Amino acid sequence: MKQNHIEIKSFPFQGGVSEHHVMVHVQDRASTYSEQLEQVFGDFMRVCREELAEAQPVFVRVFLSDSANQSEELAGYLQDATYAVSVIEQPPLDGSKIALWAYLQTDMQPFACPGELHAFRHNSYTHWWGGDMTASGADSEVQTYDLLNRYATLLEERGMNLLESCVRTWFFVQNVDVNYAGVVTGRNRLFWEKGLTTATHFISSTGICGRKPDAKALATMDTYAVEGLKYGQMQFLYASDHLNPTAEYGVSFERGTYIDYGDRRHLFISGTASINNRGQVVHPGDIRKQVERMWENVEALLSEGKAGFDDVAHMLVYLRDVADYELVNRMFEERFPNVPRVILWAPVCRPGWLVEMECMALIPEGNPEYEPF
Repeated sequence: MKQNHIEIKSFPFQGGVSEHHVMVHVQDRASTYSEQLEQVFGDFMRVCREELAEAQPVFVRVFLSDSANQSEELAGYLQDATYAVSVIEQPPLDGSKIALWAYLQTDMQPFACPGELHAFRHNSYTHWWGGDMTASGADSEVQTYDLLNRYATLLEERGMNLLESCVRTWFFVQNVDVNYAGVVTGRNRLFWEKGLTTATHFISSTGICGRKPDAKALATMDTYAVEGLKYGQMQFLYASDHLNPTAEYGVSFERGTYIDYGDRRHLFISGTASINNRGQVVHPGDIRKQVERMWENVEALLSEGKAGFDDVAHMLVYLRDVADYELVNRMFEERFPNVPRVILWAPVCRPGWLVEMECMALIPEGNPEYEPF
């Protein structure tokens, strides 16, 4: 049986926290789901045990091709996880049934916390990761509002809040063409109640198609927050010559966020598509040109944060049409051969967008005004 394809992007820091992003892909795509599952987690555990033995996972996302039939068996591999876990049906477009992205760090002190969040502490910061949050409710608006309200309560119980502490969210929307409008309305309403407005700021986010085994779960949410940030430590990216404020077309998220620590800068780029600074889809129907404009937009956001594509730790790429995979994969392979990535079937929130991507990046120059990461 062929070996899986493992991609690792490492950011070593002498005397500080080193960071690693790992993508595990299936090479033998003719094997069964059970065999692929065993391969992927076998390789992931080997990487954790050998290549990255001094690091520990803080967040792991598993991408499945058929969550209704695959989640139960996967649960056995995750039952003892000491990290935050996200499992979502977004089929890998290389033809496999499963792929895995993991974020690992050294020198982090995990500690038990009841509820839906996992916490990791270093210096004066505590990093709170959440995965697979779902809610009941009649529609996606109710579910999204309830998800965010429950999450806000979890933060407030720990002395934090959405406005000052939450760095990043991900919303996975079942049948995004039908249910995304409700997600937007529910989020807008909750944000207004919690003081997140155009006069303050929103939260970097991706809202994309994805589903859970439960057909009643119309919206699922993953989260990341940091406790211990000082005022001004978290800033936002706009690239206003390329992109418009999202509030101009009725949604509430930031294009990108960066956090300065004493020894590094973290950048979080939201789901970004082929859009201009008037909120219009650029190059309708042309996948090649949409990829190129998407790259241009992401590069502009990174540049505003004094980073570039060389600093990117991983990429998640979402396609509406599975038939575009070969072309898009080739384009990414030619331009970014050394950046871990996975390309997934996940329609974007506006039908005219054929492709979207998100990424995280890191540069080793921080702000001495703040404590190191």
